[in-house]
Amino acid sequence: MIEIKDIKKNFNAQQVLKGISSTFDSGKCNLIIGKSGSGKTVTLKCMVGLFEPDSGIISYDGRNLTEMDFTQRKTIRREIGMLFQGTALFDSLSVEENVRFPLDMFTNQTEEEKRERVNFCLGRVNLPNTNKKFPGELSGGMKKRVGIARAIVMNPKYLFCDEPNSGLDPKTAIVIDDLIREITIEYNMTTVVNTHDMNSVMGIGDKVLFLHEGLKYWEGTKEEIMKITDGELFDFIFASDFLKDLRRNAKY
Repeated sequence: MIEIKDIKKNFNAQQVLKGISSTFDSGKCNLIIGKSGSGKTVTLKCMVGLFEPDSGIISYDGRNLTEMDFTQRKTIRREIGMLFQGTALFDSLSVEENVRFPLDMFTNQTEEEKRERVNFCLGRVNLPNTNKKFPGELSGGMKKRVGIARAIVMNPKYLFCDEPNSGLDPKTAIVIDDLIREITIEYNMTTVVNTHDMNSVMGIGDKVLFLHEGLKYWEGTKEEIMKITDGELFDFIFASDFLKDLRRNAKY
């Protein structure tokens, strides 16, 4: 479980996070949603240590990340897998080299052990026999799956996904969502997904945190979210007037 308490973050004179508190449970897909500029990306980056919050507490299974120095944080960082919005694959490295990169950086495994782990992870994301391909030879969905394979290669306890469906067609987006959910349950990971995709919310959102202007505006389940009838969250869910009218008419 990950817990954040009263996280605040300023950039110069602008207060981006105004005191965010929530918990993210293991074995669950915890989604952070909100409009552009709501603070969801800053929240995620604070949680993984890419940004330092100005105040507040970030706790990983009772371990206070915000009180740790750089060396102490290494243990937690080795337990984190990250799927970046643009996948962040190295174009000059093969699929196998991209996936094994964390193993080269953080482990003393033998070449055979690394190869076996890479092959296992590529098989788990349904990309067997792609080891020698390069990112430029892959579709957008395949790149996302390579990114997921790299994110889980260290067998993490915590998985962070930043806009995993960005740039994907709806069918491929569902494949990626299903894969994230399957892996979360299979490895009992604490998964945090930053997204604006309502299909993802309804598909895999065990818990949903909605941010608005740097504040926690609402949190609950995907079932509860559909009961919202007005306010900022309603406007976010039913972004177009057509969808709002469709929902209202469905009641009659």
